[in-house]
Amino acid sequence: MNYLNLVFVFVLSYLVGSIPFGLIIVKTFTGKDVREVGSGRTGGTNAMRAAGLAAGVLTALGDILKGLVSGWLAEVLLPGEPLVKVIAVLLAIIGHNYSIFLIKRNNAGKLALEGGAGGATAFGGALALWPPIWMFLLPLLMLVYLLVGFASVMTLSVGFFCIIIFAITANMGITPPVYTLYGVGTLILTAIALRPNLKRLKNGTERSVGLRRYLEKKREAKNASHDEQVKPPSS
Repeated sequence: MNYLNLVFVFVLSYLVGSIPFGLIIVKTFTGKDVREVGSGRTGGTNAMRAAGLAAGVLTALGDILKGLVSGWLAEVLLPGEPLVKVIAVLLAIIGHNYSIFLIKRNNAGKLALEGGAGGATAFGGALALWPPIWMFLLPLLMLVYLLVGFASVMTLSVGFFCIIIFAITANMGITPPVYTLYGVGTLILTAIALRPNLKRLKNGTERSVGLRRYLEKKREAKNASHDEQVKPPSS
């Protein structure tokens, strides 16, 4: 193994993952700093919240590309090394979640790295490892988004589903067994990034999306209409 190439792949994968597409796109669209909106993250969900659907989609595509590029770099510079490829795409997720380009001092005065939660980059990394995974992973994630109704749960589901899919494909001899570790690593990294969301899920205060949000809006509208009907007339 060429160890100079190994170091180059790992460093470049982290730097590619660190590119803050959400910050760049939202700034271009609106002039806002996406870190000052909503969750403060730079991923597609918060970019959409800050600057609309187009900004959210473009951010998500850019973040997916980061995972793909890191896997491609590993394959080109160190072909036939599945563990290297797994580590490279995990480093892209780490770069996305803790970007060297988004360094600042936190409330305690210590330097901290900002970023996203890693869902889109993790999806791109899974594609880099085994391109056909999108046929299984994408429908499953859409079901979680629409039916479970929390973007944070969908992000966590990327790693969870990758573990299952790569375990099955490894058992069938389609993918290397080490790819299962990618799912484990992704689940851990996204869970760490989503700790505030997990607390809100536990407290019942997490923002809803999809069908859950639609039903909540209908219920809120129905309750508001009912309250208006029973409101006593003013004297």
